[in-house]
Amino acid sequence: MLDANEAAARVAHALSEVIAIYPITPASPMGELADAWSQKGKTNVWGVVPQVIEMQSEAGAAGAVHGALLTGALATTFTASQGLLLMIPNMYKIAGELLPAVIHVAARTVATHALSIFGDHSDVMAVRQTGWAMLVSNSAQEAQDMAAIAHAATLRSRVPFLHFFDGFRTSHEITPVETITHDDLRELIDMGAVEAHRARGLHPEHPVIRGTAQNPDVFFQAREAANPFYLAVPGIVAEEMDRFAALTGRRYSSFEYYGAPDAERVMVVMGSAAGAALEAVKAAVARGEKVGLLVVRLYRPFDKEAFCRSLPETVRSLVVLDRTKEPGSTGEPLYLDVVAALAEEWEGPMPRVTGGRYGLSSKEFTPAMALAVLHEDLPPRRHFTVGIVDDVTRTSVRYDADAWHEPEDVVRAVFYGLGSDGTVGANKNSVRIIGENTDLHAQGYFVYDSKKSGSQTVSHLRFSPRPITSTYLITEPTFIAVHQFGMLGKADLLHSTVPGSKFLLNSPYGAEDTWDHLPRDVQRTIVERELELWVVDAGRIAMEEGLGNRVNTVLQTCFFMLNQDILPLDRAISAMKEEVVATYGKRGPEVVERNFAAIERALAAMEQVKVPDAAPPPLRGTPSGALQDAPDFVRRVTAAMMEGRGDLLPVSALPVDGTFPTGTARWEKRSLASEIPVWSPDICTDCARCALACPHAAIRIKAYLPESLEGAPDGFQSKPSSGRDLAGRMITVQVSPDDCTGCGVCVDVCPAVGSDGVKALDLRDVLPRRE
Repeated sequence: MLDANEAAARVAHALSEVIAIYPITPASPMGELADAWSQKGKTNVWGVVPQVIEMQSEAGAAGAVHGALLTGALATTFTASQGLLLMIPNMYKIAGELLPAVIHVAARTVATHALSIFGDHSDVMAVRQTGWAMLVSNSAQEAQDMAAIAHAATLRSRVPFLHFFDGFRTSHEITPVETITHDDLRELIDMGAVEAHRARGLHPEHPVIRGTAQNPDVFFQAREAANPFYLAVPGIVAEEMDRFAALTGRRYSSFEYYGAPDAERVMVVMGSAAGAALEAVKAAVARGEKVGLLVVRLYRPFDKEAFCRSLPETVRSLVVLDRTKEPGSTGEPLYLDVVAALAEEWEGPMPRVTGGRYGLSSKEFTPAMALAVLHEDLPPRRHFTVGIVDDVTRTSVRYDADAWHEPEDVVRAVFYGLGSDGTVGANKNSVRIIGENTDLHAQGYFVYDSKKSGSQTVSHLRFSPRPITSTYLITEPTFIAVHQFGMLGKADLLHSTVPGSKFLLNSPYGAEDTWDHLPRDVQRTIVERELELWVVDAGRIAMEEGLGNRVNTVLQTCFFMLNQDILPLDRAISAMKEEVVATYGKRGPEVVERNFAAIERALAAMEQVKVPDAAPPPLRGTPSGALQDAPDFVRRVTAAMMEGRGDLLPVSALPVDGTFPTGTARWEKRSLASEIPVWSPDICTDCARCALACPHAAIRIKAYLPESLEGAPDGFQSKPSSGRDLAGRMITVQVSPDDCTGCGVCVDVCPAVGSDGVKALDLRDVLPRRE
């Protein structure tokens, strides 16, 4: 059970001698894994431990690779987004000097009007002019396999390869991967090509000059001299794919066609969209529709003849999807290549070609969207978008989200947690446990907020009797878990849950009292959808067992208790304990025993809540909270983003140049903390270090005249100022519970300690103190 980052890194480490790294999201795990393996003495296929060096920037990493290649070494690096763009000068040099190399890229959005850490093809498309061959992987399995083919092909062709796959959607999806052995990799690599590369390396015993300056008389001719090497690349890649198939049984081609043999309408895609598109095409063909899908793997050099050969002769229209946007161009890159290929190589009536943009910055692309763009009733336009509502330039294609439903025998589990609470780590373990201990195919994908630690994470887990190609989020979960009670009031987390599903909630109230503390709309959804509600006080167990806020072990145990039809509980618990040892063993036996204790307590602590037969009436009236007083932009746009409805915002709602009003963070009340600092006025020395140190400005100190306390609510705390400058005034240290993240920095810096050892600020349970 691997993700694409690890699958690609395994091959890169096995086939390299020098690995220069500078981590960048979402490619960081590749460099981190390679570094860890070399630190542990793991060797490549020739018995040598690769030298891994972290440079000062991505530009430095590319320079180090360039230098290593010039000596005849086998070198690689990993990157994404702006990091890849910083490598462009060296990429031109490496390609111009015909140095065999591979860069592995978890493709990611390049910052334009805003920074985005999420995935699309804008980075790799920005380097397609550098002279590197470009090989695309559509899954974690392909990430391993195309990585191997790229390393083999670059040595034979002398053309450097950029191997890429979609950031996050592919790079971080955990799924079964049939791993390739060092023996097979060694067999795949042409040692004659390796020796030839070494012989070309700069060496004082056979000196040559490289990197000269050239005048107009010869530069043009020298650039054209490399043409035969690029013309040979498609044939070499095809041969390496055949050799790979002979070694592993997995056969690939530069262009892979799926669908009706007499298809009249064909979709062309590359990257992770292939999974969703393939499911849509299979369903449409089963209904008798004449449609097909052409998946691109070798994007550069673009083999026009092979592309046209891969299409059915009956095709009348092509819809080409690009995961990037090039403002001002006559079309996006893949669309332009398809049009040129058809113009030059297609025999017979020219198919009509339309181009669509999808999935920018990891925007969802689903089978329902694929079906919409395959439909014959598309408006007669050349260019469109799908997955958004464009009410400005009217480019968007309408799609019916209900046009696609996943098979009923697929278990679909969704988990809501907070960054750093252990939810994602536990679910990664669960995917591995089920994938390696059952006959089910398993898939895990994890949605992160760009605010990272302390912000919402959503884990999407699928378990199916068939191989899983669903490269999109779960919208109809059959199991749902909310690992932080406060999340229930922030967004509608249950609206799409399949009726009769199980709902696991981390609740501090117990089975008897949880129902009365649930928001009314949550109560209605539970009743209307007949959900089984199970609760466990994971926070209390974790705290008492010394695990802090990491509730993952407790809730993972409960997940397996509620899903024993997937894996018997005794086997699940045994596997969980093995994972605990593997994960935490290096921290000592005490940490392992704490997790074991949490597992045992969870088995007895989970309870089912009795759900009433009738749902409460819906709430009516104006929205609650401070948003009533918020500016119009906050109520229209920011509020939708905070509530998880940002996908529904139309184009007209967003600023055209990324300019947002300031001060909008004051309206986002995330309520993350399970514990908040409580102030003891009788100990406080008025030093104000807490307010200065608070990284979220969640502590404010006020000095005021005593008469201001008239009419103060019960429980409002104050003390006389101890400083001369504020003599005669009162002081209040006020904590905002909805803004506090519970980080504890304020407690750490507080110098005032009472006789009982408790500081003037001390972390306490937030729930009884919120009001």
